[in-house]
Amino acid sequence: MTRVILRRILSTIPVMAVVALFVFSLLYIAPGDPAAVIAGDQASPEDVERIRQSLGLDRPYLVRFAEWSFQILRGDLGTSIFTNLPVTTMIGQRIEPTLSLMGVTLVIAVVVAVPMGVVAAWKANTWIDRSAMAFAVFGFSTPVFVVGYLIAYIFALKLGWFPVQGYTPLSSGPWLWLRSLILPSVSLALVYIALIARITRASMLDVLSQDYVRTAKAKGVGQRTILFVHALKNAAVPIVTVIGIGVALLIGGAVVTESVFALPGLGRLVVDAILRRDYPVIQGIVLLFSFVYVLVNLAVDLVYTLVDPRIRY
Repeated sequence: MTRVILRRILSTIPVMAVVALFVFSLLYIAPGDPAAVIAGDQASPEDVERIRQSLGLDRPYLVRFAEWSFQILRGDLGTSIFTNLPVTTMIGQRIEPTLSLMGVTLVIAVVVAVPMGVVAAWKANTWIDRSAMAFAVFGFSTPVFVVGYLIAYIFALKLGWFPVQGYTPLSSGPWLWLRSLILPSVSLALVYIALIARITRASMLDVLSQDYVRTAKAKGVGQRTILFVHALKNAAVPIVTVIGIGVALLIGGAVVTESVFALPGLGRLVVDAILRRDYPVIQGIVLLFSFVYVLVNLAVDLVYTLVDPRIRY
């Protein structure tokens, strides 16, 4: 297992190198002159040139990429153009709300979606199955911001059960922390629940048609044991896969959700950075999100060997 983990970790290095190249190229891919955009319409040519020099745009591309890569290897993501703070410091100040939002969303989605998909497969072609899949279609088709505004209006403005906006740190108390995350997590989890539930149902339908399931039923094994021990375990690989892939939905959805509920996380930070053309901050956050996604996919590959002993690398 140690050899497998090391080999998988080494295989992520070329991926991250390509991601780093793309992230660094954002300065050059973006339309227009970044220095002129940052300087504004009223800036003089001298102001634009000064900004170009501060950004290093007057130097060759490969030289700047090599210098930036060495900075990244040292853990230095650069300095914000507007706040003059290190990007790592700004990320550290904003990372807790984003991690909290993604963690709570992931728990809600898995706890709701997996049993929903299992029951839908068990009651295939009944009103229970149709209702679950109709809910999944609705969840996958509705934008996150629409769900967010709707549940905020009902449960925050009308009923007053939860705060409308804002984030309470975990240090202020677990309940206050969770209370500030319930509405944004539910709105973000809806599309994730829909995706996991549909894949769980499809995978379970395939497993429930296998001979060993019919044999277990003939031996009098309980329905709950058949569903959640025998069938779900053998259907776990596609489910684990879609959970890992869905992290990309969480990362993208976090940007919208944090804007709707005014959470001071990385999503809000990257939106503000894009509006201000603060390229070092944009590059740092995109690189961090990409690294997290690569690590999640690495973890998914390793989980395969646990849920299905037949898989070997």
